Amino acid sequence: MGAIGTGALLAGSATDAASAAVTVPAAPPAVPFYGAHQAGIATPAQNYLQFCAFDVISDSVADLRKLMQIWSGAAARMAVGHTVGPVATGTKPPVDTGEAMGLGPAQLTVTFGFGASLFASNRFGLAKHRPAPLVDMPAFAGDALQAEISDGDIGIQVCANDPQVAFHAIHDLIRLAASIATPRWLLAGSGRTGNTTKQPLPRNLMGFTDGNKNIKVENTSALSRFVWAAEPDSPAWMRDGSYLVARRIQIALGLWDSTGLEGQEEAIGREKVSGDISPHLAPKSHIVLSSPMRNNGQEILRRGYAYVDGLLPVTAGINTGLLFLCYQKDPRKQFIPIQRRIAGKDALSVYLTHIGSAVFACPPGAKQGKYVGETLLG
Repeated sequence: MGAIGTGALLAGSATDAASAAVTVPAAPPAVPFYGAHQAGIATPAQNYLQFCAFDVISDSVADLRKLMQIWSGAAARMAVGHTVGPVATGTKPPVDTGEAMGLGPAQLTVTFGFGASLFASNRFGLAKHRPAPLVDMPAFAGDALQAEISDGDIGIQVCANDPQVAFHAIHDLIRLAASIATPRWLLAGSGRTGNTTKQPLPRNLMGFTDGNKNIKVENTSALSRFVWAAEPDSPAWMRDGSYLVARRIQIALGLWDSTGLEGQEEAIGREKVSGDISPHLAPKSHIVLSSPMRNNGQEILRRGYAYVDGLLPVTAGINTGLLFLCYQKDPRKQFIPIQRRIAGKDALSVYLTHIGSAVFACPPGAKQGKYVGETLLG
């Protein structure tokens, strides 16, 4: 971690050299991997994301259990800045790829989730344990979903405050899974959604502050009410877990850039510069139609990241968007009703196209020395 330097030699003229103390800011503490809840949900959002969905290629529940044990052990080590194994291995390939050595933990979190396909009746014998809130996502107006960037048996959200630390984590997790699971889709992101009172609100790629009315992770009562799974809606093995909805949303950036400021503010419902709610709030603005007042008071914990993925093939415009990630107690009561209300109806919809979709049941955290998913796979 960080420390106070003992001194630094400052070079001056040939006849003048002095030693002076240099203060090195202390690095923020590592985020513990073990705990009642998985890290990366009610954690202050870090700046960088790697999200990978996997397909399990083995049909053995023992292999699935082994994979979660391996992944959990590796994630716990990386969370405190350790390698997943030796790097100096002579003629053999290094166990750890090594690109994060010396960078520290960078507040790394690794969050695991199980997709609905993992509970198919002819696979691992888990069908009877599928949680009711882990639903197949219905179609929404304006969806243009691509199968190759949707769904997955297992989803892994990696967040960190150093992009190389985040990449290293997903890199090694992919390697460690090689004989049991293969990547289905992978996306890197940056530019967090605000979810804490302890950080300034960020701006998204449309230029507006993001997270103004989001649940704040310090609000434990809101987390208990809206985020953490509980019986009777969820089975006992999901208690203190959460349900993650992931939506890859492409932004028509060229169209947005050509829209006047008033039109942009009407679509969002906020003033662009100040971030305040617009004094002339349009009834079809995004924040009006997605507000808790329109959804029986329900809220979601958003944890989205912007992505840039090269250029669009026809227009050569920037291929960019948002990997919208949100956690909740029950998507049937939270994300789905909200999305039904706004899809194709709010003024922002004309600029957005949902091209990828997935839902994951994220189990509770693991106890020291145990693994995530043990409440299900035992």
